[in-house]
Amino acid sequence: MTILQSLILGLVEGLTEYLPVSSTGHLIIAQHLLGMKESSALNAYSVCIQIGAILAVVNLYFFRICEMWKGLCGKNPAGRKLIYNILLGFLPAMIIGFFLAGPIKDYLFNAETVLVSWAIGGIVILLFVRYSMKNGKGRHQEGTALEDMSWKAALTVGFMQCIAMCPGTSRSLMTMLGGLMVGLSMAAAVEFSFLLGLVTLGAATAYDFLKHGSNMVTELGWGPMIAGTVMSWLSAIVAVKWMVGYLQKHGLSFFGWYRIGAALVMLVLILNGLSV
Repeated sequence: MTILQSLILGLVEGLTEYLPVSSTGHLIIAQHLLGMKESSALNAYSVCIQIGAILAVVNLYFFRICEMWKGLCGKNPAGRKLIYNILLGFLPAMIIGFFLAGPIKDYLFNAETVLVSWAIGGIVILLFVRYSMKNGKGRHQEGTALEDMSWKAALTVGFMQCIAMCPGTSRSLMTMLGGLMVGLSMAAAVEFSFLLGLVTLGAATAYDFLKHGSNMVTELGWGPMIAGTVMSWLSAIVAVKWMVGYLQKHGLSFFGWYRIGAALVMLVLILNGLSV
């Protein structure tokens, strides 16, 4: 892997990780267009490069992390409650992922699955927006604040996150929709999605690095790996800041149409020989 290839992968990862469009699908297309051959090291790096996106959320939501730390120290009840909710939200993915991670990688990690997931996800977004508008909630989605989120709501979002184990579905999409479905405001749903991602993505990154770290270093090299991770961090900061502002003003509709368009692009690539 060259430095240029790693920078492009980092850019794609950072821009798409927290958007409800699926970073996995975009990385599959990027690797294909760059002529990169599939390998266990490259697949693992596609997971480990998430560390850049994780650091971006740490930067942007540092005040929340400080609240949670104070909660651990018994100085902030709201921070302690948020930690409990995040851990509850992570629990379903931890348990289900332990049993299904292997079969998912063996049978679902392919371009065809991403194509179907993109299309279905796009349709679900558009139907959800239409339902919300019809019921008078509007694009701004007023609701419960993050501080008032119940443990049942956190657990529900956690089970929604498990659906995103299917490549192309998007963890961000499922957790945001889950948050909105349990009555969170748009701002609270987005923030909980990001904070839950710190634990979920962090666990996945740590697991793959421990399992494939030596292979990645040997095959890809430290230089490209670091360059891609830094690019992921910088581009994720831009993407998160943009998305938070965009969703407050415009809602999710754009991402629904985008996913349908991306599915059509994936279909063209598959018809032209894309195989993952």
